[in-house]
Amino acid sequence: MGLKRICASIKKYDKFLITAHTSLEGDALGAELAFYYLLRKLGKQGVILNHDGIPYGYDFLPGVRKIHRLGTGSSRIKFDCLVVLDCADLKRSGEVWRINRKNKPVINIDHHISNQGFGDIHWVDARASSCSEMVYRIYKQMRLPIARPEAVSMYTGIMTDTGSFRYSNTSSFTHQAVAELLKSGINVPLIYRYVYENLALEETKLLVKLLPRINFSSGGRVAYFKLKRSMLKDGTVSMDLGDQLLSFGRSIKGVEVVALFREIPGSRDQVRINLRSHGKVDVNKIAATFGGGGHKTASGCTVRGEIGTVIRKVLASIQTVLK
Repeated sequence: MGLKRICASIKKYDKFLITAHTSLEGDALGAELAFYYLLRKLGKQGVILNHDGIPYGYDFLPGVRKIHRLGTGSSRIKFDCLVVLDCADLKRSGEVWRINRKNKPVINIDHHISNQGFGDIHWVDARASSCSEMVYRIYKQMRLPIARPEAVSMYTGIMTDTGSFRYSNTSSFTHQAVAELLKSGINVPLIYRYVYENLALEETKLLVKLLPRINFSSGGRVAYFKLKRSMLKDGTVSMDLGDQLLSFGRSIKGVEVVALFREIPGSRDQVRINLRSHGKVDVNKIAATFGGGGHKTASGCTVRGEIGTVIRKVLASIQTVLK
């Protein structure tokens, strides 16, 4: 299945429920909002519903207040079709997928190599830089004009998933798409500042404490950080802080894999793991070993267990790949 089938399906239905993965970030939010605006241009209805709330730093996105968090009244939302964006596994949408009790058609649009093609209609393109780039292609296929709100949303999604156009998933098409988005008059420096230069004072202090605590294994080829619940004032960490730590680890000479281990707030035995590499090591395969997935150079998973035990298991898996 592909782009044309997706466009035909969008034309077929009138009311859509839109969702993405848990632990939202720029691409998931950007793709959701851009898809929402696309539906409005077609005279259709869309409701964005996520398992999690909006992460810190993304309040600037146009229409962000139209994104709802799963709650007691969510089951009463009426829709003809469920659209799942930027999600390699249907269950990664948290509990949102359970709302589809009447088994309405599911559209799956994603760029993760680990996506298994769930849904009635799926379009998975692992070559795309981001899900937002894929939504951009839907706009072009349907010959829809791109105004500033959706341009900001798609630009944010593409920028964040390409590491500000530094990662290998950045293609010539990515730059062509962004060139058109810029024509809408979006403020690039402001978007960058909101996403990457917006650390809260408390998190800045935490970052200063964490950087000297970086750990190394496999002769310096692996760098990792351990973030315990007790280290955080409210038990949470913004995406920006996590990206700062991972980017710092990647910048160290000789490091091939960087890992961030975080105890999940509200759970006694769950650890969220984010993995990054320069491409030589396929971290998607490592994440898949623990029930996760993503991309070759950026993946994640959630593992049950005491954080020290989880770290040892994951490092052992990485060591096997490095041999």
